Amino acid sequence: MQTNERWVLLLTLLLIVLVVAVDLITDTSQGVILWHILVEGSAGVLALVGILYLLHQQFQLKGALQTERQLSAAWQQESEQWRAQSKAYLAGLSVMIDQQLHAWGLTPSEREVAFFLLKGMSLKEIASLRNTSEKTARVQSTAIYAKSGLNGRSELSAFFLEDLLPETDAGH
Repeated sequence: MQTNERWVLLLTLLLIVLVVAVDLITDTSQGVILWHILVEGSAGVLALVGILYLLHQQFQLKGALQTERQLSAAWQQESEQWRAQSKAYLAGLSVMIDQQLHAWGLTPSEREVAFFLLKGMSLKEIASLRNTSEKTARVQSTAIYAKSGLNGRSELSAFFLEDLLPETDAGH
């Protein structure tokens, strides 16, 4: 339920409580029978319980939202801290990758495409970023695989990233 809907419902229930309270006051002053007053009073109490329930839910929602904001901020800070700590390593890795791309004899354009491929971008995204056609990006990626002796994007990624990941036991 959205916030506006909650407020409309809350105000409606509050209006019901007020109308029932005024009616109960006038009914008791006119000597209306007890069972009628009890039935109307029950309706007012139920509306009051609804108000309390909505207010309780609203406070719980605000608390949960605050907790989520704090977690998000903590994760953002942790992410920024990781990037700052690993920046030198990543820069060194980037240089090493570029040196290997040079060793394979890739042109500057092919090296740029290779980096985009390693970042996981599609050929369409690469073409858009480089202001070329998708066909050009495809031809350049094919040239990268041919010059490197690799069979595709997954082998290209594995060539550079495989040793970064911890070894796993084949039996597990």
